[in-house]
Amino acid sequence: MREYKIESTLHIYEMSELCAADRELVEAAKQATRGSYSPYSKFCVGAAVRLQNGVVFTGANQENAAFPSGLCAERTALFAANAQYPDQPVLALAVAARKGRRYLVQPIPPCGACRQVISGVEDRFATPIRILLYGSGGVLVSEGISPLLPLRFADGDMR
Repeated sequence: MREYKIESTLHIYEMSELCAADRELVEAAKQATRGSYSPYSKFCVGAAVRLQNGVVFTGANQENAAFPSGLCAERTALFAANAQYPDQPVLALAVAARKGRRYLVQPIPPCGACRQVISGVEDRFATPIRILLYGSGGVLVSEGISPLLPLRFADGDMR
């Protein structure tokens, strides 16, 4: 037997330590939580993506009585951006979540399906996506999806 060790490095910043563009994207994700339709979980998630051309798209989680029919905030934002600007790489993605009126203290990571979609968008444009996960206690930052999805299924795996 051999051992395969995986390590990831992420950074935690205070909002004031982020550059202006990252702060604006996080604020857009926080505002996007208002578009959440979450009558069952009451868990409001917002996401914002910044494209290479500077355009920002937002998305929010959408629940449905048939639970598998809902969609996460990250995917709603990414799919909308890619549908409107199919040739523009996504440079950054910010995510924020709240219960009621309070944002979570700890940042929440994207679910597995969202991580795979982020991976696919990175592969599509050969551009890593800066991921900013907001919590009122700090912003967790990942330079690309690999630290959050180290053993990812990528386009090259099908060749």
